[in-house]
Amino acid sequence: MKKLVLIRHGESLYNLENRFTGWIDVDLSDGGYQEARTAGAILKKHGYVFDVAHTSVLKRAIRTLWIMLHEMDLVWIPIYNSWRLNERHYGKLQGLNKDEVRQQFGEEQVNEWRRSATIAPPPLSHNQHKRDVSDPKYAAIAHELIPFTESLLDTEARTLVYWHETLIPSLKHNDRILISAHGNTLRALVKYLDCIPNDNIASLNIPNGIPLVYELDEQLNPIKRYYLNEEGPMDEHCIPRHLDLDDQENCDWMG
Repeated sequence: MKKLVLIRHGESLYNLENRFTGWIDVDLSDGGYQEARTAGAILKKHGYVFDVAHTSVLKRAIRTLWIMLHEMDLVWIPIYNSWRLNERHYGKLQGLNKDEVRQQFGEEQVNEWRRSATIAPPPLSHNQHKRDVSDPKYAAIAHELIPFTESLLDTEARTLVYWHETLIPSLKHNDRILISAHGNTLRALVKYLDCIPNDNIASLNIPNGIPLVYELDEQLNPIKRYYLNEEGPMDEHCIPRHLDLDDQENCDWMG
């Protein structure tokens, strides 16, 4: 049996301010720092050790990983960064307050942009896109690969390139892997691993800072998956996989 641990970065400053973040490179909030420390402590308590870690090129995921590895005394393991693990690109919505966007475009439209598999937000202008193209983080990437906007399926496609080219060989080598990434990147991976249809993906949410463990067979098919807290695996009914966002406050994992 192989284990893969996924974690969404701790709360970011834009999470705190209720803004669309996407590829904007904001840091963790104070709460996000604490969530990362807690996640690392939980994994250490339950005896998790990793051979390698993967993350995006965005500091909120990177810093979450650093803090977790510090808590586990694993700062020496190799870390690999890839833009393919970046958050979904939210186009023109990036940096905007979500409530203000709802007032402008309506709740139904915003929910489609946020939660559907196929619908992408309005794209960046060419001038706005040039900022991403000129960012040193993306200097080695072909310009045509840098998105103007993305649907969840677009995010899934680029994330699965990394899954097949990098993560699968590592798992087959029996590496114990920790991935620190983003809500929509991890939604895409969970969608793929659990074979969730496009029509059912809207209600899938990944909470900040809570380790999600996959147990995989030798063919890398999921046997079991669970969120982990200090006591151990959480109850199935409180795993935030197909809950409406307004219902999540009833589950223990929300603290």
